[in-house]
Amino acid sequence: MSETAVKTQHPKGLWVLFGTEMWERFNFYGMRALLTLFLVNSLMMKEEDSSIIYGGFLALCYLTPMLGGFISDRYLGNRNCILIGGSLMAIGQFLLFMSASTFDGNLASAKSLMWLALVVIIFGNGFFKPNISSMVGSLYPKQEKSKLDSAFTIFYMGINLGAFLGQLICPIVGDVKSADGIRDIHAFKWGFLAASTAMVIGTLVFLFLKNKYVRTPEGRPIGGLPKHNTADDFEEGEAQTAHFSSKAIGISTVIFVVLFFVFRYLFVGEFAVSNVEVGTLIKGIIYPIIYSIGIALASLIIMDSSITKIERDRILVIYIFSFFVIFFWAAFEQAGSSLTFIADNQTDRNFFGWNMPPSMVQIFNGLFVVALAVPFSMLWDKMRAAGKEPVSTFKQAMGLLLIALSYFIIANNVKDLGTSGMLAVKWLILLYLIQTCGELCLSPIGLSLVGKLSPKRFSSLLYGVFFIANAAGYALAGTLGSILPATGDKFKKASELGVDLQGVLDKKIVPTAEQLKALADNQISDHYPVFAGFEIHNLYQFFMVFVVLCGIAGVILALISPKLKKMMHGVH
Repeated sequence: MSETAVKTQHPKGLWVLFGTEMWERFNFYGMRALLTLFLVNSLMMKEEDSSIIYGGFLALCYLTPMLGGFISDRYLGNRNCILIGGSLMAIGQFLLFMSASTFDGNLASAKSLMWLALVVIIFGNGFFKPNISSMVGSLYPKQEKSKLDSAFTIFYMGINLGAFLGQLICPIVGDVKSADGIRDIHAFKWGFLAASTAMVIGTLVFLFLKNKYVRTPEGRPIGGLPKHNTADDFEEGEAQTAHFSSKAIGISTVIFVVLFFVFRYLFVGEFAVSNVEVGTLIKGIIYPIIYSIGIALASLIIMDSSITKIERDRILVIYIFSFFVIFFWAAFEQAGSSLTFIADNQTDRNFFGWNMPPSMVQIFNGLFVVALAVPFSMLWDKMRAAGKEPVSTFKQAMGLLLIALSYFIIANNVKDLGTSGMLAVKWLILLYLIQTCGELCLSPIGLSLVGKLSPKRFSSLLYGVFFIANAAGYALAGTLGSILPATGDKFKKASELGVDLQGVLDKKIVPTAEQLKALADNQISDHYPVFAGFEIHNLYQFFMVFVVLCGIAGVILALISPKLKKMMHGVH
């Protein structure tokens, strides 16, 4: 294997993991492209609720890796968890196929199948996600850890090649409109079936190739049962097992419980959820769990008695940059909710004479990553060779500032649209291009940095912490997506119903009870959304929320990067 690695620069095992992750991302992003449109158009949910569900679903997908990482580290190993996770996700996508096949005759059953499908996918992702990422670093000898940024960028290209294929094929077969713009609400099932098939392929790729190629440079299998680990799997002088005392576990539990009620109060304004609306339940239960459990788990790890001073500093760096990525993903993951609704309702999607499906507009992110991943990898390698490579946390700050820039540009292009103007699709394409550059500065670098800074005994668990930060970002994305103000189609539909929606929103007109019912039946809100005490009146204000959040986060992370570099103790 070592000779092959020298010839190809990267071991063949990287390409096995690349292929496995590619098909898994096809499955996940293909489904993601269709999910909110399916909820709104087939299961008759409000856009606001669908955004909350979308954010909660994605957040839980990145919360369960904590559980999957723990089970892997202690009991089953990376390989078995990947096979379990892949199988569960394939089953979950098939359940979505069944939901999309039955809603017309029995909406209640279709919704039940949808909820079951999302739960199965969430747990499948939890088993799969942290384990395949943590295996990448083990492919390389200790003296070649400097290649990890490059390796994770290539691995990340696999992620986005799969995302590109999923966002291409699933919308083509699942988001179908007639020549007069009428959506075929029965076609979603074929997109979900395509996603399920992709996950089956990815699981089989790993099953049949793992034993031959997924090995250490010395030829030992990677990701086997933890009881088979040897001293060679750990850094010199590193403890091989974690020591969580009863006191540490008790303190972490108290932290979780207290923070749960604090966050619950912040999200719903009271300690008891007063109604059973889906959005309120998710914001009042799931979101507080995600935010509080991340802090509690981070506290538990840092209290481990075996941690040295250097290990503690490095782990704190992981915690700090994980906090800042929350704001990146909160902005980035608007792709599957608010940006999809804008593409559907107020965008001219004519692309060189072809009116592309709204769910496919987000495909440009995956396409740009595939095109730019290798150039970015080469750029980091070239800057490293010249001694000019920026520290990893500064790269991530660049990612935050780039996503702020993308929203600043789009905000100024929607500023004068009004309720009837149409946004040219080229501006959404430019947004995805800039966001892709930001993503390549932040996400693969974060994956690599966790691998380089984590003590081996905490590897999968610290990847779980990193993914919890992603989960918190997705939860925040759901909250922010739900404050999307009414887009052009809502004003048009309200006018057809005989309601002056602008007058209602501005409180210049008091609607009748019949008009309010008509608006509710057509999923149109009669008031402006509110965020942090401010009403969001238009798309310009909506996008500027992301400019402010990501811009401030990026500047702060850039300023503290020199301090974080010292805390890495030689890891760059």
